[in-house]
Amino acid sequence: MNKIKLLLADDEELFRKGISFLLQRHENIQILYEADNGNEVVEYLKSSSIHPDIILMDLKMPLLNGVEATKLINKEFPSIKIIALTSYNTKSFIANMIDIGAASYIVKNSSPEEMITTINQVIEKGFYYNEVVLNVIQENLINNRKNIFFEEVILTKREREILELICNQKSTQQIAEKLFISPRTVEGHRNNLLLKTDSQNSAGLVVFAIQNKIVIL
Repeated sequence: MNKIKLLLADDEELFRKGISFLLQRHENIQILYEADNGNEVVEYLKSSSIHPDIILMDLKMPLLNGVEATKLINKEFPSIKIIALTSYNTKSFIANMIDIGAASYIVKNSSPEEMITTINQVIEKGFYYNEVVLNVIQENLINNRKNIFFEEVILTKREREILELICNQKSTQQIAEKLFISPRTVEGHRNNLLLKTDSQNSAGLVVFAIQNKIVIL
């Protein structure tokens, strides 16, 4: 069984150790590293040959906060998924983290079950947005993003179908089964969508689709 490799970044040691203890009780999860600031996270990624699949990233940390660390990591290590982990549940914080590429957003008073669900969904689908986050995207990012659906960005019928299913948080396998195509074909269309919409990941595709009214969630 391939374990999900996690990196925990939080300057509150007691909270971080508690999360680590909780997560390590699950057989499919491995805590790869713990950090108490963003600089430590970035330095670890640069020096280590083994990278995490997911980083649970606190937003408010010393030296380099989680927001700036997320920007750097998405640029230099785009395959790593970042779940924003914070005490702040305000729309502005959520919108900012999603806008810079966080794969999901979870508040610290969430249940253990919700955290595990979020981690598993991000691994399976590349991102996970609950109803609160989707509402924030609709209310905030639509007006704030500079990305506009110009006429020259033409999506095929199949690309639109796949984009809609991605926005409904379907996995590659689920999309393949629904459309009677191979997972490899789904990934090919997804890569085309990323190029056409100038998005970095599936999370960016969701934002693009909602902003440009391709889907209404």
